[in-house]
Amino acid sequence: MLYMLLRGIISLMGGALGFALAQTALRWWVTGPPGAKQSLVALVTLLAALAGFILSRYLIEATLQIVRRLENKLQRLSAQEIVSGAMGLILGLIIANLLGASFIHLPWIGPYIPMAASILFGYLGWSLGTKRREEIWSLFSIFPKLSSKDKAKGGASSPGAKILDTSVIIDGRIADIIRTGFLEGTIIVPSFVLEELRHIADSSDILKRNRGRRGLDMLNKIRKELGVNVKIYEEDFEDITEVDTKLVRLAQKLKAPILTNDYNLNKVAELHGVKVLNINELANAVKPIVLPGEEMTVQVIKDGKEAGQGVGYLDDGTMIVVENGRRFMGQSIAVLVTSVLQTSAGRMIFARPKVLERKNNHQPLERGEYQCLS
Repeated sequence: MLYMLLRGIISLMGGALGFALAQTALRWWVTGPPGAKQSLVALVTLLAALAGFILSRYLIEATLQIVRRLENKLQRLSAQEIVSGAMGLILGLIIANLLGASFIHLPWIGPYIPMAASILFGYLGWSLGTKRREEIWSLFSIFPKLSSKDKAKGGASSPGAKILDTSVIIDGRIADIIRTGFLEGTIIVPSFVLEELRHIADSSDILKRNRGRRGLDMLNKIRKELGVNVKIYEEDFEDITEVDTKLVRLAQKLKAPILTNDYNLNKVAELHGVKVLNINELANAVKPIVLPGEEMTVQVIKDGKEAGQGVGYLDDGTMIVVENGRRFMGQSIAVLVTSVLQTSAGRMIFARPKVLERKNNHQPLERGEYQCLS
């Protein structure tokens, strides 16, 4: 019903436009049979109304598409951005009217200058208002209600806010770190990170699908069980395609660090001056310190890269390379630490079997060590 009503209104507008144009054109037609002018005006009006009815379908569809796009863009904006953008729009229109009034008396182009200025300054006002909303809202920080709402949004003024990336969500250790109480403040999950998780969870590859679902389950666990304030940041950066670049831009915008275990993202963020909290570095930092000469017990489970080497692992995943440890494959032996190597991927411990040390030093072997040497 509304659709047909709009088409009827557009048809009437087309007919009225045709009638006005026909009347204007026939002012210079002074000769002709009686009633010819009226017939021609009626014909032009009818044709214009018919053209308006035909074109109304496309005009309505185009208008609806523009409205939908505008609605989608507005839905992605926060209330703070909409208010600050409206304030910028109003200020831009005021400036445009003040400037346009000075040129309105110019011949030919004078009446069109205020219209062009309103479009230009209105757009500039809206754009600057949305992009500079933090500075605009900081003017109202003297009001406690506004400042408290701004903090609740988890923006730049929210103390301790941290941004999660996809890798750290899928990793899952972030939940254990939050449970211990070492992380405080608002946890920000960007909408484009959620979208990437959803694509991974819908992947045809079973491994990727399981990882994506694990990440979504981990987010629900953090929000529901751990009682942490998790905020979904709806704004997206449509001019950027890479998720890592979007994270860096968001961190710069909110002045918040990024929680990640992605080595490449870590380096890119450091180049842009963004603070990064890498949980791999945290895991390496809390591992127990091992000094050369200390004794420990390790099970040799596989060959090393060099001849005669054996490899074992501690409970925290630290790799131990045992020199001349290949002969003890599958056994738990006592080793003496010779050196520790710290790399970007983690820590490696180099050791040698304690029984060989005793043999080389001609020390008496304890009971049970003869079997290892045989």
